[in-house]
Amino acid sequence: MRDSVRPLMVAVAGAVSRAMAAALPAEVADADPLVRRSDHADFQSNVALSLAKKVGRAPREVGAAIDERLRDEIIADTGLSGPGFINISVTGSSVWSQLAARRAADRLGVGTPLAGERVVIDYSSPNIAKQMHVGHLRTTIIGDALARLVGFLGAEVIRQIHYGDWGTQFGMLIQYLDEHSEAKWHRDDLTGNADAPIEALDELYRAAREKFDSDPGFANRARARVVALQGGDEATLRVWTDLVTESQHSFQALYDRLGVLLTPQDAAGESTYNPYLDEVTAELADAGIAVESDGALCVFFDEFTGPDGTPTPLIVRKSDGGYGYAATDLATIRYRIRKLAATRLLYVTDARQAQHFQMVFATARRAGWLTDDVQAIHVPYGTVQGADGKPFKTRSGSTIPLTELLDSAVTRAREILAEKAPDLDAQTFDRVAEAAGIGSVKYADLSGSRIKDYVFDVDRMVNFTGNTGVYLQYAHARIRSILRNVPPGTDPVVDTDLTLEPAERALGLLLDEFGKAITDAADSLEPHRLAGYLFALGQTFTAFYEACPVLKADDPRVRGNRIALCQLSGDTLAVGLELLGIVAPERI
Repeated sequence: MRDSVRPLMVAVAGAVSRAMAAALPAEVADADPLVRRSDHADFQSNVALSLAKKVGRAPREVGAAIDERLRDEIIADTGLSGPGFINISVTGSSVWSQLAARRAADRLGVGTPLAGERVVIDYSSPNIAKQMHVGHLRTTIIGDALARLVGFLGAEVIRQIHYGDWGTQFGMLIQYLDEHSEAKWHRDDLTGNADAPIEALDELYRAAREKFDSDPGFANRARARVVALQGGDEATLRVWTDLVTESQHSFQALYDRLGVLLTPQDAAGESTYNPYLDEVTAELADAGIAVESDGALCVFFDEFTGPDGTPTPLIVRKSDGGYGYAATDLATIRYRIRKLAATRLLYVTDARQAQHFQMVFATARRAGWLTDDVQAIHVPYGTVQGADGKPFKTRSGSTIPLTELLDSAVTRAREILAEKAPDLDAQTFDRVAEAAGIGSVKYADLSGSRIKDYVFDVDRMVNFTGNTGVYLQYAHARIRSILRNVPPGTDPVVDTDLTLEPAERALGLLLDEFGKAITDAADSLEPHRLAGYLFALGQTFTAFYEACPVLKADDPRVRGNRIALCQLSGDTLAVGLELLGIVAPERI
């Protein structure tokens, strides 16, 4: 469905297209009118420059021909600049009309163009019995933002947590727990926060790994335990189930704190696809897609080679008969297409896995599972770095637990709030500090292109000025503060005949672009496009508020229009922040 409120840019583009049809040969008249926002006018069309060579005329001559025929009730003025740019200004009444329409419409007038799509998004994916760490930050935050964006635009979203919950490490850990019955790792046996079980399991896993590497007898017993696990031994499966349950409780507490949409119902770990591995392998082998090589079953590609030029295979089954990530990922993609009926698959993992997913997707296409009707997309991202420009780690070189990162941001937010908002009551203070700290971490991740690395700098993130999440949260709270002073029961009727001040025009035109910002972010799978829009909106609202008195405006009609601008600005910021997974407090 198109936007329920047609943006002015779309209306202007339609007017330019009609002028092109009247001024240009038929073979080029249906070209994209190339209408964009402009610093020289409300909008600008660059179409004359793109078509000049095709029609054999100078760009400015083509522009003049289009401009001469450019007429529409929303257009106030047009003119040429430079080599043939067409500058277009719209009427003040059209801007006010857009404001009124978006205030009255559901969802601020944004449509659901992705209705009918079923999008499976694979993100976060921690390992059972291990703490989530800084390496899980970006996949969780980016994946959640994409789930919100495509869902808002009408797609049915199926979130998937592809837990690492199967394999040799579990035989090793379960055997260690069996031999160390004194180990405490259940919630009922521990005191402290929700992370206590996963912290205990993490330590036990490290102890089990050390014993596995140093004690051949234990290593053999652990391997036998893997066989028992894979064979469905009841006692082994019972412990494994407990490990998964305790880990999920800890993960869910962290997801809840982060404010992401993931729930236990979204869990679909490696073990989910274990029953399908044999048939997936047989299907690939029977079709001649996977072939034997040094005892392993592999898929080869002409386009993937190693440094020495030899083909790099995708190993479906190892020479010892075991299955690795490739087999599981192939079973996963097959399941999501056949059973979940996905029209689009998004895998939000770091950039280092790019070739792996290229191979998996290519294999799935050869097998006929991945057809032209289904998109499979790897959504890569860069690393979180420390101030030294290196991957963010502790001084000892170990990865930092995610809870520690969040705690550091919230602590810094509390320090700043104590200075800037000392009058907040204790309950509100705690709530706002948590929202500001978590929001700052999420916005720092989402405000830049996901493929780029970024530095985790708490002082920069938790700042009331600059391009930060706290700045936008404060902008939203400031608007709500203004609106709390509006007399109760006031519901201004927008007067479309009023003169439009420059700051009002800038804000009104930007508010009209909200739907485009969302679709641009969803189409490109780049949440920073929406983040950038929201930052511009915060700045533009500040400029409007400084230039245009709202509650103190003398004319009640002007006052009503400006209150309406505040209302739409606040609602747009709130919805936009929610789509990034960031809380928009009413007060700061």
